[in-house]
Amino acid sequence: MKVASRNFAETAASALEDAQLQKALGVIQDGFVAKRAEARAALPEFDALKAEGKAIKEHALAHLDHYLERFEAEVSASGGQVHWARDGAEAGAIVARIAKEAGARRIIKGKSMVTEEAHLNQSLAAAGLEAVETDLGDYIMQLRDEPPSHLIMPALHLVRGEIAETFREHHAEFAPDRPLAERQALIKEARKVLRQRFLSADLGITGANFLVAETGTVVLVTNEGNGDLTTILPKTHIVVTGIEKVVPTLEDATTLIRLLARSATGQEISAYTSFFTGPKRANEPDGPEAFHVVLLDNGRSDLVASEFHEMMRCIRCGACLNHCPVYAAVGGHAYGSVYSGPMGAVLTPGFAGIDQARPLPEASTACGRCAEVCPVGIPIPDLMRHWRMRAFDDGLGPWPIRFGLKAWAAMSRRPWLYRMGTALAARLPRLLSKGGWITRLPGPFGGWTAHRDMAAPAGRTFQAQWRVREGRR
Repeated sequence: MKVASRNFAETAASALEDAQLQKALGVIQDGFVAKRAEARAALPEFDALKAEGKAIKEHALAHLDHYLERFEAEVSASGGQVHWARDGAEAGAIVARIAKEAGARRIIKGKSMVTEEAHLNQSLAAAGLEAVETDLGDYIMQLRDEPPSHLIMPALHLVRGEIAETFREHHAEFAPDRPLAERQALIKEARKVLRQRFLSADLGITGANFLVAETGTVVLVTNEGNGDLTTILPKTHIVVTGIEKVVPTLEDATTLIRLLARSATGQEISAYTSFFTGPKRANEPDGPEAFHVVLLDNGRSDLVASEFHEMMRCIRCGACLNHCPVYAAVGGHAYGSVYSGPMGAVLTPGFAGIDQARPLPEASTACGRCAEVCPVGIPIPDLMRHWRMRAFDDGLGPWPIRFGLKAWAAMSRRPWLYRMGTALAARLPRLLSKGGWITRLPGPFGGWTAHRDMAAPAGRTFQAQWRVREGRR
């Protein structure tokens, strides 16, 4: 997986200065966060569901080989085929081969983060094939030649005027002076363009939210209906997804579906929740004649066997992004990876290597909101700390940080030095404060106060205050 995460400091700084982006990101708090809170409050058994969802995913990961083999057997029994891909390049080659064997000329795609991870569109283009995105957000991103900036809202970083400008540039078949100020006008125009793509497509590609081992079923959760059109209309349906999506039973899948929509968009259930089991039968009026599932590893097996295995429980709801103060400030593109926010800070180093993504686990306030809202109980802050430790052990990162951590360790082992150092640290910043707040820090510390104020220390350390309190008793 190709990433540009090393440049996070620069891209984040640029994002903070982007007025249009900051306006667009405002939808997170009023939209996703508020709606999830309402959906969670309306379901008394939500915490019990979280515990059950966590247990389902843990069990599936502990027996991943068994359930994947069972899934493959059931897909084959239903008339489909399963293909195994070690990395994105191999997944692209498999899909290109299937497309050419099927004689496909027109390809449409449903929403899939795994195909973004695998750079599938680029692999198909290299093979002389073009795939058109059909999710509205992904379609906009494809027109703009940009990666998605959010798991479930790819164009979250754009305001309406920017989308209208993109449509005017690429939809030359419509009148140049047409009104595009309203949301419905944009949707109507996209529908006109994409409808012809659906009707003429030879092959459809989607991802998967869950794979059901007991039946060989692929579960797809969408809100636009493009997923169903992508799977039912073309003669060939290819599913490209990660090996960690498998769950044992249909009942397990429905439990996770109840968690997914509430955590992602605050809905009780998404507008479309579809189950696909093999190609169409002889007595069925529609559906694909050929059904393929490409199971991508791309480092997942290594993560499952490592201290980061809990991240493989992720159901890609985006709740951790929506509640992260860092993501809300800089957006997804700053992370330089398909996977952004807290979950991306753990996944990207796992897929691309910590040397390629070292800044991401450090892009955190350690507030813990991501772990609190995760519907399958992933301890994301703990996993980010594991990556920080690995980066430190590998000698990565700026030397001042490595030196500072070693100095802190030396102080911590010498109580007298620790007390003296923390006493100075508690008193000196107060010289820079006004009204209990520090609005500007000098030199290398100025990055913090460039975009926020910092509360001034109380003036005495906790230990000093504790000694005073104990002396009063």
